[in-house]
Amino acid sequence: MSGAPNLSRALVLETPVTTPDGAGGFTTSWDVLGTLWAEIRASSGRERFAALGPSGEVRLRILVRAAPEGSDHRPRPEQRFREGARIFRILAVAEADVQGRYLLCTAQEELPA
Repeated sequence: MSGAPNLSRALVLETPVTTPDGAGGFTTSWDVLGTLWAEIRASSGRERFAALGPSGEVRLRILVRAAPEGSDHRPRPEQRFREGARIFRILAVAEADVQGRYLLCTAQEELPA
């Protein structure tokens, strides 16, 4: 990582909460953990074929300030970021620099259902 990152986008960090639906299954809702300032960049993309034809998939690199292990403000792969109506599913999290000041989250944008 070279230079100071541009953490200019406010992303809401959300974590999944599953509850029984009373019919043997579960429903998932999302609890807000806080807002993190981030830099988002496209990382890689690929085309794949789905039931309705070709579909594009773009991986994003989301850089945020690091938080201590165990903190609610430290993203984890089962969580997601939200920016307005946009949702970014977190796939992986790694330290972005040797000093541990930033975290690099690999994410994929989810299309609304």
